[in-house]
Amino acid sequence: MSATAENPPVAAATAVATAVAAAVEDRVTARVISDDPLFRKIPVALRFAPAEPLAVRIVFPAGLSPEGTENEWVFPRALLEAGLQAPTGTGDVRVWPCGRVQAVVEFHSPEGVAVIQFDIAALRRFLRRTNATVTRQV
Repeated sequence: MSATAENPPVAAATAVATAVAAAVEDRVTARVISDDPLFRKIPVALRFAPAEPLAVRIVFPAGLSPEGTENEWVFPRALLEAGLQAPTGTGDVRVWPCGRVQAVVEFHSPEGVAVIQFDIAALRRFLRRTNATVTRQV
């Protein structure tokens, strides 16, 4: 093995570490809202990639889809931020506060509608981390 392969340049290693560190992912528990009186808790990943500073992703686990694959929704970060204050969205994704501590995100697709409830604190924490990442890049 060459010395270069064993000891990569510090600048290159720092750039890679910074790019990896800048991505944000939070794992949270959400609740599926349905006609069933007992709500169903599900694990959800909230993701942000610095390469797409205006977008966020909400990823549902493979076990929830008929195809057995993760279901990922990408939408504007500003929509999620605004939806924590007041109802917003007219397209495939709609967000609104539900009381003081919950928020609802509604997803529309040709297959139907999914209504998911999140703790506002978890969404705000995620958004703070994405905002800090964007601020560092500027």
